[in-house]
Amino acid sequence: MVNSRDKILVAGFAQFPKGTPVYELQKVIGCILIIDKEKDMIIDATFTFLMDTTRDFLRSLVSGKCIREGIDDLIDEIEIRCNIPGQRALIQSVINAYERYCDIKESQA
Repeated sequence: MVNSRDKILVAGFAQFPKGTPVYELQKVIGCILIIDKEKDMIIDATFTFLMDTTRDFLRSLVSGKCIREGIDDLIDEIEIRCNIPGQRALIQSVINAYERYCDIKESQA
């Protein structure tokens, strides 16, 4: 699956807000996505959270999502279902990964 030429890996990062407990443990959040560029679908994902439960939940939230029409619906779902400190940093890391994907797709067109 991952070795297919239609799949690409992108990553986005964002800094947690200074002064929050999560910043003291982990200053930056990373969102790493494997995307099928023919289907514009997130095949797999991981996040650089320390806790497995958080990583697994986020992975299940984004995997299988079609991003052909953008990520507004995905961001809305994260806002509704993921009430954690640093939520904005999490969302920004997803946006950064998506923007990187768009840049790559555009350059390969």
